[in-house]
Amino acid sequence: MPRSRKRRHDDAPGPTRILIADDQEDVRSGFRLILGSQPDMSVVGEAADGLTAVDLARALRPDLVLADIRMPGVDGLELTRRLAGPGVPDPMRVLVVTTFDHDSYVRTALHDGACGFLLKRSGPGLLIEGVRAAMSGDILISPQLTVRLLQSLTPASAPAAPTSLSPLTARESEIARLVAKGLTNPEIGKHLSISAGTAKTHIANIQTKLKARNRVGIAAWTWENGLPDPTPQK
Repeated sequence: MPRSRKRRHDDAPGPTRILIADDQEDVRSGFRLILGSQPDMSVVGEAADGLTAVDLARALRPDLVLADIRMPGVDGLELTRRLAGPGVPDPMRVLVVTTFDHDSYVRTALHDGACGFLLKRSGPGLLIEGVRAAMSGDILISPQLTVRLLQSLTPASAPAAPTSLSPLTARESEIARLVAKGLTNPEIGKHLSISAGTAKTHIANIQTKLKARNRVGIAAWTWENGLPDPTPQK
């Protein structure tokens, strides 16, 4: 299970302090502009390689580290293990944001404590949502990865018939289907004419009822119980 991570000064008010680790200067610049435009976020440092990022993270103690996978020296997976992995006495939040979407990378990063795995092509909206999700203790995975991980975790045979013993309400079942289709909270809200915050609350309740670790867990449950057609909307 993911361990809880302490926010600095016991949830002291102020913008989320972010360290960006990516070997491409234009990517770091783009992330800095996106995150710096948010009133609740502040970029406090940048690193072009993994070893520098680890050192800066330990010196600056940011609230969140954004880490690419492939960097010189120490890659993003090793960075995640060193800052958030098993045995780290005071783990940090690490959000992996990368071009490389190999399933093994996703599983390794999450196993070693990452609080999310986003693809760069997912766009600025999901990046911002991923940072906020991480700071609230959630794990956000790019929707296309959620669907693919779901498919790899389930047998190739047809899903089971829907069970009549579902612990979910009709609305929660509807939202679980949309999670399994890879929709983000704002997309779910738009689809159901509710706010993204309301969608997030429903998803938190669903996770509690299903004892699911994250959105992948919700998607896996819906597939196993025959609720969704687990393919993303076009």
